[in-house]
Amino acid sequence: MTLLKIALFAVTCLMATFFPALMVSAQQTSGIPELGSLSNYEPPEVQMLSAETLRVYEAPEADQGVAVDETYFYPVDNAVIGKYRRDTGELVARFMTAPKGLLRHMNSCYARDAKLWCANSNYSLTPMASSVEVFDAETMTHETSWSLGLMDEGSLTWFDDWRGDRIAGFAHYSKNGGLAFKGSEFSGVVVFDADWRRKGGWMMPASVVERMAPYAASGGAIGPDGLLYLLGHDLPEMYVVARPTMGPVLIHVATIALEAEGQAFSFVPGDSREIFAIDRREGLVRQIALPELGSLPEEALPFD
Repeated sequence: MTLLKIALFAVTCLMATFFPALMVSAQQTSGIPELGSLSNYEPPEVQMLSAETLRVYEAPEADQGVAVDETYFYPVDNAVIGKYRRDTGELVARFMTAPKGLLRHMNSCYARDAKLWCANSNYSLTPMASSVEVFDAETMTHETSWSLGLMDEGSLTWFDDWRGDRIAGFAHYSKNGGLAFKGSEFSGVVVFDADWRRKGGWMMPASVVERMAPYAASGGAIGPDGLLYLLGHDLPEMYVVARPTMGPVLIHVATIALEAEGQAFSFVPGDSREIFAIDRREGLVRQIALPELGSLPEEALPFD
């Protein structure tokens, strides 16, 4: 062995002993992607689907949203909630309080455990403040209130139960009721614990923000498939979003055409894919069957 070969062998031994990370072979690194080899991210293709209207009810209170339980449905109009039989459409009770007063803008409610849980805000006033109002669904009397006060997130428009916590939608507006320095793109979804302490949240996908602009989601609920269903302010379409596997932006997975002009809605109790929604211009409540969705893209997760 020549002196040069001896020297090279000695250097190699020293490097392997003291700098093992430098001795990775070409064979060991062949499966690692090169920097800059990936294209920019493209959102998944949105499924375009249609829903079917099953039944229509007349209800003059149907201006902001509607809740539903096994026997009754409850259309909401700011400071008014009606109570109607699902089988006959008969009005059986009504809650009313002075308009533009203590309850200025009840936007949505859901029925659970013989109670109505409702999202209220001071819309269209600013600064924005919100509260949660609870009613006895049997007597249609107000039971309790939990004020969230001033919220940087915007106006509370809807909320639902999720994993023992609360998941809630907050709206900013690029028109009436908005702030000059925050447009509708600042609307989002926030997670609270049972005592309404913030735990996290997500940003709306741009494709949904654009369709709802200059307003935001007026209604939202977790569906039986664990996905989040949203209705905007006026368009007859519903948006289905999922949690992202990474990052803070929700994934838009489907848009469903339906006979509802936005606003708040409720799922029929159980694992049904039926909802109650409203047509505010006609003063109608519609029972609607939502279609099944296809498979989720790999970057999307259900909320359950």
